[in-house]
Amino acid sequence: MAGEAQDEGAAGGGQPAREGSSPGAGTAQGAVAACRPVNWAGNIRYTAEQLHRPASLDALRARVAKSRQVRVLGSGHTFNRLADTDTSRGALISLAGLPPVTEVDTAARTVRVGGGVRYAELAAHVHRRGLALAAMASLPHISVAGAVATGSHGSGNTTPPLSAAVREVELVTADGSPAVVRRGEPGFEAAVVSLGALGVVTALTLDLEPAYEVEGHVFDGFPMAELATDSDVEAVTGSASSVSLFTDWRAPRWTQVWLKRRCDGPEVRFPWSAPVTEQRHPVLGRAGANCTVQGGVPGPWYERLPHFRPEFTPSSGAELQSEYLLPRTETRPALAALAEVRAAVAPALQVCEVRTVAGDDQWLSPAYGRDSLAIHFTWTPKLPLVRVAVAAVEEALAPFAARPHWGKVFGLSHQRLRSAHPRLSDFARAASRWDAGGKFRNDFLRTVLGG
Repeated sequence: MAGEAQDEGAAGGGQPAREGSSPGAGTAQGAVAACRPVNWAGNIRYTAEQLHRPASLDALRARVAKSRQVRVLGSGHTFNRLADTDTSRGALISLAGLPPVTEVDTAARTVRVGGGVRYAELAAHVHRRGLALAAMASLPHISVAGAVATGSHGSGNTTPPLSAAVREVELVTADGSPAVVRRGEPGFEAAVVSLGALGVVTALTLDLEPAYEVEGHVFDGFPMAELATDSDVEAVTGSASSVSLFTDWRAPRWTQVWLKRRCDGPEVRFPWSAPVTEQRHPVLGRAGANCTVQGGVPGPWYERLPHFRPEFTPSSGAELQSEYLLPRTETRPALAALAEVRAAVAPALQVCEVRTVAGDDQWLSPAYGRDSLAIHFTWTPKLPLVRVAVAAVEEALAPFAARPHWGKVFGLSHQRLRSAHPRLSDFARAASRWDAGGKFRNDFLRTVLGG
């Protein structure tokens, strides 16, 4: 169970990966932290004794070339052992020490962004040049390369995952040499959502578009029974550029609905419930101050598309997370199946968010080849309850070929993953060609890929 919840640390905190209290001294090649780091949530304490932070591309290449095993930590917003090394002597690498590259080409409408840059930093830089990304995730705190590599997404019936913006991937391969894979070239479908299995992603080139404004609206909830037909589902999920339906699964009802409307698009019409005037948090009863501006006030795209402001602790802080993507055509039966197991889910749950995502062509993308429904669970940090809830969710969603988000808690076996991901074997072969010695593989990837 590659993505099973762990209890090595004290779950909770909602902060980027921490390196312990005794960081190593800086060197010409970058800093080395001597304490074992923990992830964002604190539920994973990584195995490596040191966290390497190379300060240059040459230092990174040298570190990769001489290491027997390499994994990259990203921003630490991973709730399983995807980023872990198998032994304490493995090289766990952070790219946060590399120069924060954000090179905008206004004529080509592209940006080249370094592997350690986070979305909040990238978005502000791009906006100053009059350009924009087509989509952002709920959190602007996460690294661009890490979000792309794990199949992260925004929301909208016509909005594909974040990986769809990638036109070029720059890597450091197992022997320390650089490589570039471009859209349309062989291997591109494996190189973008790659789980770090092909090499260290040092930069991505992303497509941009002209800057635009977005306004956010919040509505009260309504009974799930009102989504009685597929047409009802399409009408609700298509009522704005981005639609998020929230529930606590204590009853088959939506507790609230968040709409994000591009101001260059149609007006919001949502007759299913009443609009909310106060600032809201996804978890009812929590202060909405750390959320992006709502109430229909227009603002720059990067200040509205995420749910949370970059200067505040995102989401709820103390939490674990799971997410599953399944065919959008299965929305109503999937929700009905989850309603049947809500007695197991609700005690572990803070909030569940349901969104839509357009399909893409990345082999390991959870939205590969199909327009998808994304069902995200923000759990409490109580691991026994979470394990019971995750098992119940996965059993309920088994008939729908649900695919997990690679950075979240899940318990699906290789056999279940292979049946849900038709190109999983193709990806495994591509990873073996790129990394014949298995330098970038770990126990997590061997479980996922089957060997």
